[in-house]
Amino acid sequence: MPHTLGFRQVDVFATGPLTGNPLAVVHDADDLTDDQMAAFARWTNLSETTFLLRPTVRDDGPAADYRVRIWTPGGELPFAGHPTLGSAHAWLDAGGTPRSADRLVQECGVGLVTVRRDGEGGGGDGDRLAFAAPPLRRSGPVGPEDLAQIARALRVAVADVEDAAWVDNGPGWVAARLRDAAAVLAVEPDLAAFGDLKIGVVGPYGPGESDAAVEVRALFEVNGSLVEDPVTGSLNAGLGQWLAGEHLPSAYVASQGTALGRRGRVHVTRDADGGVWVAGAAVTTIAGTVTL
Repeated sequence: MPHTLGFRQVDVFATGPLTGNPLAVVHDADDLTDDQMAAFARWTNLSETTFLLRPTVRDDGPAADYRVRIWTPGGELPFAGHPTLGSAHAWLDAGGTPRSADRLVQECGVGLVTVRRDGEGGGGDGDRLAFAAPPLRRSGPVGPEDLAQIARALRVAVADVEDAAWVDNGPGWVAARLRDAAAVLAVEPDLAAFGDLKIGVVGPYGPGESDAAVEVRALFEVNGSLVEDPVTGSLNAGLGQWLAGEHLPSAYVASQGTALGRRGRVHVTRDADGGVWVAGAAVTTIAGTVTL
């Protein structure tokens, strides 16, 4: 039997109309099967599509305000950043009322993720939301073989990679820091060298060059094609856990999507307790229903 459900398409990390990373969100999706979710994610052909469900009820009641399942055209993810902020925005936009006035709790594959209201959107026409970066599943320096593969994939010399680290909070990110933002934007990746690596590239802007501190790119292979994600919350969360307060200030803005003609802005903050928050504006661009 077909299901007609609420649907929103949200622009996340936007600085104005159509400048961020789009996300498809399906509401009240509890009765959908995995096959239906996977088929719709393939059909939207966006980097991620999410499905909002009732939270898991434990002995003491639900621990979350809602549950989300996050799908790419190739399969399900335990966590991703722009789907977290976009799903929270869509849930609130549809009338969801969190149990706490200033924050909500999302249940997803990595567990519970806190999302807070973080002020005005700064160029988008919605309020900014921030998620608490989940713990890294893999961290630490990159070995020589992986470093050589990263350099080949980015078509740069190993010596041009000033530092590299695993920053995996679910999707599998490994990060490479280049000398500056210009070097990041100049990268012309070699698809054949990627293998299973999902590579984040980051480099700083000089004084007065940008309103952002760094330029970020997210590169990986899917089904034989090179994919560049427009703006990536999970990668920026991992980068913040690696770099904020060390190579970068404890609060900074990252630019992403420039190479694709977007103008995404990600606000990263490391708080006094060492926790990292990743914030950006989310704007509903399409609202209606979908029949699955």
